[in-house]
Amino acid sequence: MLRQIGQVWMRRRLAVASLLFVMTGTAYWTLKDGTRHATGYWAEEFAAPYKALAEAGHQIVVASPNGVVPTVDMMSLRPEMAGSAQIALDLEAIIRSAEVMRRPIRLADARLEDYDAVYLPGGHGPMEDLSVDADAGRLLTAALASGKPLAIVCHAPAAMLATRIHGVSPFAGYRVTAFTNEEENAVGLGPKARWLLEDELIDLGVNFTKGEMWKPYTVVDRSLFTGQNPASAAVLAERLLKVL
Repeated sequence: MLRQIGQVWMRRRLAVASLLFVMTGTAYWTLKDGTRHATGYWAEEFAAPYKALAEAGHQIVVASPNGVVPTVDMMSLRPEMAGSAQIALDLEAIIRSAEVMRRPIRLADARLEDYDAVYLPGGHGPMEDLSVDADAGRLLTAALASGKPLAIVCHAPAAMLATRIHGVSPFAGYRVTAFTNEEENAVGLGPKARWLLEDELIDLGVNFTKGEMWKPYTVVDRSLFTGQNPASAAVLAERLLKVL
């Protein structure tokens, strides 16, 4: 009897969660003058949560529109943007070691029932594709309704815009944070953008909240976890780990 109890306890201790990372499939963001700004996903926003979740033993699957291998925004690997030359090298090493990044599934084929949680890293890429992607909208709507943890950081809340049907989104009324107008202007892209994420999320009906520029800031509302900027990604991963 004691042996059976011990076996059950060990299985519970060794239980792992399966997470779906929904990532942008584009390498550019179209500005209001029609030019393409080179982008993709932000290194820290993938690497920090990936490392924390993988080291905890959880299984990760990457999905992108049409199964495109995600492109890292090279700006995010510059030492001055990453924090130091060593941090930039560490981020690059994590990305290179992540085999799941080289074999993403098609977002259209992702089934929520196969996963325990969903995570969306940002970068400007989601502003281009996930914001208008019907499969992203379907998956986020289902995730929110399911009560499973749904974590979204920085520019990735742009995917919430794809959930709007007849002008109404299930995210309306939720407390949400994301990359702010102030931060977009600080990097010089605010005046060049076709639209700003903070404005569009407020128009979507969310209760938008924000912290200090560039500082970690996360918000949890029911099963929805959001982070304001790249510095919030690691904190968001910590909060996600606690509920898995």
